[in-house]
Amino acid sequence: MNKQTYDDIAETLYTEKLDNGLTVFLLPKPEMAKTYGIFSTDYGSIDQTFVPIGQNEEITVPEGIAHFLEHKLFEKEDHDVFADFGKQGASANAFTSFTKTAYLFSATNHIEKNVETLIDFVQDPYFSEQSVEKEKGIIGQEIQMYNDQPDWQSFMGTIKAMFKNHPVHIDIAGTIESIGKITKDDLYTCYQTFYHPENMTLFIAGNFDSGKMMDLIKTNQASKEFKKMEELKRDFPDEPKEVAMPDSKITMPVSIPKCTVGIKESSSELMEEEFLKKDLLQNMVMDHYFSKGGSFYQELYQEKLIDDSFYYETTLDKNFGYTLIGSNSENPQAFAEKVKKMLLSTNNEMLSEEEFERMKKKKIGQLLRGMNSLEFIANKYIHYHTSGINLFEIIPTIQSLQLEDANKFIQSWIEEDRLAVCTIAAE
Repeated sequence: MNKQTYDDIAETLYTEKLDNGLTVFLLPKPEMAKTYGIFSTDYGSIDQTFVPIGQNEEITVPEGIAHFLEHKLFEKEDHDVFADFGKQGASANAFTSFTKTAYLFSATNHIEKNVETLIDFVQDPYFSEQSVEKEKGIIGQEIQMYNDQPDWQSFMGTIKAMFKNHPVHIDIAGTIESIGKITKDDLYTCYQTFYHPENMTLFIAGNFDSGKMMDLIKTNQASKEFKKMEELKRDFPDEPKEVAMPDSKITMPVSIPKCTVGIKESSSELMEEEFLKKDLLQNMVMDHYFSKGGSFYQELYQEKLIDDSFYYETTLDKNFGYTLIGSNSENPQAFAEKVKKMLLSTNNEMLSEEEFERMKKKKIGQLLRGMNSLEFIANKYIHYHTSGINLFEIIPTIQSLQLEDANKFIQSWIEEDRLAVCTIAAE
């Protein structure tokens, strides 16, 4: 077990890659009352086309299957896993994103038992034709619920406007038609391909003894047999640099229209160091231009183009990236035009040394505040780990960023053909 102490953030992390390939991270924090555990696989909704383990031919599985699989793992032949966690005083959940599926719990007692329950249920799939058919109705209702949510439709509508071929433009849950095609065999194929320990990460943070916890996990894994991991072969279609649709419109029964401006970011062919630098600068620049303390936000608010629903977010992943700026707006067209004009003007901007130092301090402050949350640490650590980056070494990277890096990024950041607008209009 490797022990690494990070003095600048006062954290000690224990790491070990087990014989079966599972990477385990333990972050003991005895000052915390609770413990948070997350068991994650590097497999999400975009992983539709791949070569199954033990086969030679590439297949494409139905849309929404990663999310469907997440649901089904909680249901066993003779019991429900949520009930098990409940009896042990734990709160359990799971989520599927574009790039990962994760299973998690938080608890203040019976920690070792809850960790075993977490590992065991994820590593013990049970799918029957009857239970798969039953789940289609449940997930179909969930899909319909999301279809009726303006916020989700605005999010996915903007993603679909940006991406033409990449499966990120497909809803994580799929469609009622696509999940109708999912079979028990499809679920086992995806499980056996992507749920190998070599493709998974276990992160436990909170109040526990690191030595006892690692012994428990190693004993648990040694009692199970896994075939040797083969190289995962995933396939993604070529994606043009420009957006699929510069403007799109969805009509729904809303009282106030919604508008989102999307920036199609590029993340392909970036080495780990360059990926992290772009990820950090993307976040810092968005905060600089769009935070509620900034002049542009005040301008939008005073002109009554936004309300308190205004938000911005930015994501960079291994083979796609996007930035979203959105709000409810009585005048969505004016909002979109103003945001686009502002973004295009950044090509001619130059940050000052003082501005950039302030941006760096703000980013470091945000990270340090996040370190007070077990959920933040575990989820962020796994997110960066899958890209070969150590979350606990990010602060020195921020400190090493130069003004020249930021200005170079800003001046090449925005191109008009990578901007898309999605409006949710009243019916």
